[in-house]
Formats: sequence, C-alpha cells, structure tokens
Amino acid sequence: MTIAASLPSEAAGRSPDRSPHRAVLRTAVERIGGSDRSGQIEMADAVSDALQQRRHLLVQAGTGTGKSLGYLAPALTRLTEHGGERIVVATATLALQRQLATADIPAALHAVEQVTGRRPTSAILKGRTNYVCRLRVSDDAPEEQGSLLSPDDLAALPSGTPNSALSAEVLALRSWADEEHRVNGLADLDDAPAHTERAWQQVSIPVRECLGLQRCPQGHSCFVERSREVARSADLVVTNHALLAIDAMHGGTALPEHTAVIIDEAHELVARVTAAASAELGPGLIERVARRAMTYLDDELATELLESAEGFRTALEQSPLTRIEDSGSTLALAAAVVRNAARRAVSAMAVDDGRAEPERRQAAAVVQELFDVAERLAAMKEHDVVWVRESERDGRHAHAAPLSVAALLRERVFEERTAILTSATLKLGGDFDRLAASVGLRPDGREVGDGQHPSPPATSIRASSSEVPSADSSEAGRQPQRWRGLDVGSPFDYRRQGILYIARRLPPPGRDGLSDAAIAELTELVWAAGGRTLGLFSSRRAAEVAAVRVRKDLPRLPVLCQGDAQLPELTRRFVEEETASLFGTLSLWQGVDVPGDTCRLVIIDRIPFPRPDEPLSTARQRAVAEAGGNGFMAVAASHAALLLAQGAGRLIRRASDRGMVAVLDPRLVTARYAGFLRASMPDMWPTTDREVAIEALRRLAAPHLPSSAGGTSRSGRR
Repeated sequence: MTIAASLPSEAAGRSPDRSPHRAVLRTAVERIGGSDRSGQIEMADAVSDALQQRRHLLVQAGTGTGKSLGYLAPALTRLTEHGGERIVVATATLALQRQLATADIPAALHAVEQVTGRRPTSAILKGRTNYVCRLRVSDDAPEEQGSLLSPDDLAALPSGTPNSALSAEVLALRSWADEEHRVNGLADLDDAPAHTERAWQQVSIPVRECLGLQRCPQGHSCFVERSREVARSADLVVTNHALLAIDAMHGGTALPEHTAVIIDEAHELVARVTAAASAELGPGLIERVARRAMTYLDDELATELLESAEGFRTALEQSPLTRIEDSGSTLALAAAVVRNAARRAVSAMAVDDGRAEPERRQAAAVVQELFDVAERLAAMKEHDVVWVRESERDGRHAHAAPLSVAALLRERVFEERTAILTSATLKLGGDFDRLAASVGLRPDGREVGDGQHPSPPATSIRASSSEVPSADSSEAGRQPQRWRGLDVGSPFDYRRQGILYIARRLPPPGRDGLSDAAIAELTELVWAAGGRTLGLFSSRRAAEVAAVRVRKDLPRLPVLCQGDAQLPELTRRFVEEETASLFGTLSLWQGVDVPGDTCRLVIIDRIPFPRPDEPLSTARQRAVAEAGGNGFMAVAASHAALLLAQGAGRLIRRASDRGMVAVLDPRLVTARYAGFLRASMPDMWPTTDREVAIEALRRLAAPHLPSSAGGTSRSGRR
C-alpha cells in the first residue's frame, strides 16, 4: 500500500496536546513526504478510541488513505502511555509484513520517539517454516531426515549435474545460517540468499517434525525459539492471519500475550483462517508416511499402514467429486482404516523415556498427523465439510474444511482482546453487517458513533441470518460484543476519475465460457483503450480464449496471459510495455498494483460468483438457508461483491489515475441482486451505453495512440 497522508493540527476539533497520536501521525507523514488525508486522521482517532474503550472496530479505509500509519500511530502512542501492554498486527501476507517492517513501522517509531521521547520495540513473527532449522543444517541432523543432503554430499556434486544448482543454493543457505547464528540473528526466509523453494525445504522443517525445545540437540540455539523470545520482549508484534488462526486453534501458544490485535486486509481473514483450519489427504501422502515409519514398525503393521493407502485410493476413485456427508460412505470407511492403522503405528513408535533418536520422534509426529487427518475424515462431523477434489497434477484428494470460523474468531480472538479490522473493502452491499457476521460479531452489538457515514443496505437481507451456523456458536445468555463500523472514505474522486461500464446489451454469460458477442466487445474495448488493459477472468480458459482472440484481431497490441510466465515477470512487462494488456484469473483480482498509464481499462468478464459445484460454498449457503437466512446472498453474493470491489479497485491507485471498469455481464444491472453488488464497488460514474464507453476510452487513449491504433479498425478489419 502506498502511504500518502498528513495531518492538519486543527482537524476534527481536537487539540494536538490532547491527541498525541495525531502529533505522531503528523510527524510520521512529514517524514515520508505525505499529503493531507482527512480519512487517515479520522481512522487514527477511531483506532485510539477503540483501544481506550476496549471496543472492536471495523474501519474501511479506501485505497490511498494510508491505513498503515492510520493504525500504527495510535497503537504505538498507546504503547508508550500504557506500559505492560502489547499489540499484535496481523497481515494477510508475508509481503505486507515485509512492507510494514521495512517502511511503515520505522517511520512510525521515529515519529513516536520524537513526539513522546519513548520508543516502543517491534518484532516480526512468522510460522516455523519461515526460519532455518538449526538441527537440519548441523552435524547432529539425522541421516534419514527428509531429503537433506549432507555438506560433504553437496560439495561432492559435480557442476552440471541436475542437483548441482540445488547443492550450491543449499550450501549458500547453510553458510548464511551459520553466520546468522554467529551474530545472534534469526535466519528469516526474507533475509536469505537467493534460492528456490526446494532448497529452502532442505534447511527448514515442518511444524509436526519439530522435536521441541527440550528434546532437540540444537534447541538451545533454535532460530524459531529466538524469534519468539524477541516477540515476547517486543511491544508491537507483526504476524500474519495464518499464525493468528493457529494461535486461536491451539489455545494461544503461537503468539505472545497481547491486549489488542489489529487485523490488516481483514477482508481476507475468513478465507485465511479457513485455510489454516483445513486439511487434505491423498494416497501418495499415506504411502510416504508409511515408508518413513517402516523402520520402526514390525512387518505386519508396516504392511497394514502401507496397504491402507491403496484402499484409500480406491475409495477416492469411487467417490463423487462433491461433498460427502455419510459416515458410512466408502471414503469415510477407507479413512477409518487409515486412522486405525495410524493409531497402532503411533502407539508402536511411542517412547516414554525421551531418549529416542530424533528421526524416530519426527517419524512418529508425521504418523500422528496422518492419524489426526484420517480421524477427521472418518468422523464426518456436522460442522465439517468433506469433499473429493481432482487435479491433473495430483490426482484425487480428500479435503476437510470448517463450515464456519465465526465461533473460533469470536471466542478465541474477540472475547479475549480488543480487535481492530481494517481494509479498503469491508462494506458489502453498503454496510458492515455481512463481514461482521462472518467473523462472529453480532449485529445487535453494533454501535453507531460520531463520524460514521453509513449507507443504507442495498438489499433487505437480514444481517442476523448471514452468519453460517457453527458447532460452538451458542450465544445463550451472552451479551453481544460491542463493535463499531466506520467508513473513512477514500482520497480519490471516483466519480471524476473512473467510469463503470456495464455491457447491458450482451447475453448473460453461460457455462460454456465467453460468448462470441462478449469476446467481440472485449476486443473493441481493448482497441479503444490502445491496450493498457487488465483483464480479470473467472477461469484460466476464459483468459486464454480472450488472449488468443485479441492477439489475432489486434496484432500490434501485446497481450500477456497468466501462465505465459511467472506473475512478477508478467507484471513487470505489463508496466514496461506501453500498450501491453495483462489477462488472468484470481491472483490478479487482488494482487496487482499498477498505477498510472499502465492500466487505463479493467475488464471483468462476469460476476465472480463461486462455482455452483464448489462444496464449501454450497455447504455454507445451505447452512444459512436452513437457519432462516438467504444463503445465496449471504455467501455467494457476498463472495462476488468482495471480488468485484477488489477487482474494480485495481483501476484507481492514485489521484492522477483515470480510466474505466468494464463488466461484460448484464446481470450487474438486470438481476435482483445487482444493487447489492454495485453498492460494494467504488462509486464510479455509471453507463450502459457502449458508444459512450468506446468514445470515452478513445479520448483517454488519444494522447498515447499511434496513427493506427493497434493496426486494426474498430470493426476488426485490418
């Protein structure tokens, strides 16, 4: 996120000496050369009040508001005023963690020290696999530990062999890890020398295989434990959604004690917590675990565990590619066979005296994990969603995910500390109720405070019916948790900077992908814009079909398509090649930030509803309907609204940006849920007139166009 904000001292009628967080904010934005952002001030005031009153806050801060400093300034100010408190910031991705650590937090720390004379401490905390395992790179490492090559083996590999590049990377990582140990560093993945994922797997270790501080020969110098020690002594700890979820699921063992949590990019929280609480199992994994444990099992038990993989493979082949709910199904019975064999293997491998060799303990931990997943699949609990998925690369696997994570978040996060959730997209359909319900906050706990700018809901759906029922969600006798929703707006004037064109004349999209009419219209829009288009598609096939057609009809306008190269490379070329377009799927909807002339047109091929056969979404819709709500609106429409908001948000990234979002799906104006979806998107000037859209794009592109736009006439003829 680009931070651009500053602070007029008289804003909102507060005296600077009574609002030290404002002085910190002003100093921080002056340090980075920011400009005035009234929404950032409003956000900082609200965060300060929420921390003071111990009330949850959902704050929508549009792109360009500077939300990182908007929450860091009041959070760090509070830490200087209240000794003994700790605040955790949870980001959606490791990339945002890096940004905070290298840019935003240093600026805020400098400011708070300058204003208050005190400087809080900060730390970054990640999951175990983001740090080098000291045991794996030491001479104490077990010979059979994963695929780790010994230093002598690595050095002996001749150059030019398939593993020579890997050996060079691993040797470099080992050398770097030794230096990190010498200087008391953390051996963090982000600070490592250039390497491949395979090389990192040689020097890190999965959570289950960790021997633990007391049992590991290198426990006294463990990088993970060192990172946790640093976090326990810090005032501000920056982590990610996944580790926050693990902390909630395992009783607060992953994060240090804290009084408040600030959840950035909170629109992704439910998806990330769901992913952390999910599991999968395939026959290949069972076989690998069985072979690893074989050394420590008698022949009969080893054979039983290995053969359970074949039975599980057969059950997968006989199972439908959909949700499975019957505990007597073929899949559940096969999972029970795996579970029983794994249980006996765990018992056989158990050693009570604590003197078992490290490899045996690690193998036993892997078998225990196999048992846990198989038991979950065999149980087919009411509030778990179990289904079978097939891919060309990995074949069939069984998956299990929680029907809802609302109760987990409500009871393990919000009940124990103040929570502040922020994102550029928290209001769906014009209000916060749906997002709040998805994380377990009840509508009757909402408070309306001064400065809030509520919009009336675009539909008549009852918010109380939008939470998916959960196994532990009983609210009998409980007071609702207090929370407030605040929209501080955006510094951008979307009505002046952007146009929303909805292709009302096109036929509704069908299951067969893009229609000929939609492809023709898409091509004409790209032609009018002179390229410079970000195409957001509902499927990889749709993106590829569109790319082929545009390349054929507009040969002078380069079209990059997801899958042609790695996304960073495609994004770089999109920025550097003046008339290039970039077509792709989900990772482009939220992961691309290209301000300026690079992107003048964003095309969305259809409303991004979840697939109708997607088991988890379908199960959640059914659960809401059975509880008396509107399952389609609460789940499918909310999912689509969030993606539409994120996708349309790719267009305007700074105050000088101009352009158009074109949606090739007439349902965005004709369907009964259309108002709900449009209310979730940036408030751009709307039109359904194709001629108006084409001419607007032509005028916008005119200063940049060569004499022949793309070598093609508007009709597509050369």
